Amino acid sequence: MAKASCLNSLKFHGCEIFGARLHTSNILPLPPANVAMKPLVIEARANQGTESPKIRNRRTRKKFKGTAARPRLSVFCSEKQLYAMLVDDQNKKCLFYGSTLQKTARKDPCCSTAEAAERVGEELIKACESLNINEISSYDRNGLSVGQRLQAFEVAIGRHGFLNR
Repeated sequence: MAKASCLNSLKFHGCEIFGARLHTSNILPLPPANVAMKPLVIEARANQGTESPKIRNRRTRKKFKGTAARPRLSVFCSEKQLYAMLVDDQNKKCLFYGSTLQKTARKDPCCSTAEAAERVGEELIKACESLNINEISSYDRNGLSVGQRLQAFEVAIGRHGFLNR
């Protein structure tokens, strides 16, 4: 009751300009003192600086487009195998495909996948020589870290001069 009488004593002229008057019935009462209000907590996302290698690779793939003269070399390693492709992005063609599952890469039945990955790299070099490809536009590892198979593959194609490391 005391709050309503205090509001009646104050004159609000600003509301009358727009044709609306301040009514004491529109004012909500304050909550009782025994009710505990929870404080507003704002939490930031964790690890803002780190991002997935796959997401980073998608962003960088937009920058490099392969042509027939300078194709993009895309390599993918699953848990057990390695797959490599030379891609012409302009004509949307695969110029070369090789994997450690192919019989040409696994000449011996007891050959390890690292040895087969090295043979895939050698086959890639032979295919590049037959297609008159001297350099690649980009080396796309699909965001993967270098493992044993990928390292054996990189040694084979590094001899030809495809990697600028």
